[in-house]
Amino acid sequence: MGTHGSRTRPPRLTADAFDALYRRLASATAWAAGERGALIALTPRHVAAAAQEIRSGRTVTLAAPVETSTGPDSPEPARHTMVAWSEQADDQGLHFARDSFAMNVHGDTDSHLDALCHVIYHGTLHGGVDADRVTADGATALTVEALADGIAGRGVLLDIPRLRGVPWLEPGEHVSAEDLAAAERSQGTRVGEGDLLFVRVGHRRRRAEEGPWHTARARAGLHPDALEFLAERRVVLLGGDANNDTAPSAVDGVDFPVHVLAMHAMGVHLLDYLQFEDLAPLCAAEERWSFFCVVAPLRLPAATGSPVNPIAIL
Repeated sequence: MGTHGSRTRPPRLTADAFDALYRRLASATAWAAGERGALIALTPRHVAAAAQEIRSGRTVTLAAPVETSTGPDSPEPARHTMVAWSEQADDQGLHFARDSFAMNVHGDTDSHLDALCHVIYHGTLHGGVDADRVTADGATALTVEALADGIAGRGVLLDIPRLRGVPWLEPGEHVSAEDLAAAERSQGTRVGEGDLLFVRVGHRRRRAEEGPWHTARARAGLHPDALEFLAERRVVLLGGDANNDTAPSAVDGVDFPVHVLAMHAMGVHLLDYLQFEDLAPLCAAEERWSFFCVVAPLRLPAATGSPVNPIAIL
């Protein structure tokens, strides 16, 4: 585990500076139009090449258990209800235990995928699609159904706490484009076109050891300038172990700038609140930080997102 020298906080962005960054990223990723957004760059050739990352055949989940308890970061936890259980069965014949789940897909604890219709910015969705395509009955454009065939490709984990020599980033700390490049060098890996990028800030480890907190008010995440790294490398998916966005925001007047830039400007789907505490030690032990990865959202018609359990295959 190394250190990254003295830390300097990335600058806050004014509204004008953010607009300029938005336009720059949208122009650089104009190729990522359509229902699948940037995933159009994840071609069958990329998937076949990514399969070569499988060596040991070890599979590892990148998802956290679904949260069913109320807490400061889960005011609306998933509701698990047993419909039929053992007390309803007699000693004769066949019986089935049955249950149901209801959840807020976009909460601050459960691992989930954001469909491109999740972000409405200045009255539009990604690619200039009119926001009225999202109605009280659901969305009719850029929905999670666009990912019905799943996502499979080369995943790369960049471990920022490892880079800085700490167990986790504290709430409010930012990951910059410079940090991502430095993590690459430290880990001896490189993010390339068509890759699925996963950035660890240590949110899950901090929550496990320090207890939950009000993450809507304070959490570690990416600085908006980190999205320039993604655009340069033509990354097609971004996943984090927190919300991907830092709180408080680094942008005047925009609370979730990474969501706006990644999804609205660039067409990059986001995976929020994953967990890398199983994967990171294996990557460190094997001294490699890339792997084959499969993401399979549920086929939820008209949905703005889905619970998800990404699987890394080493």
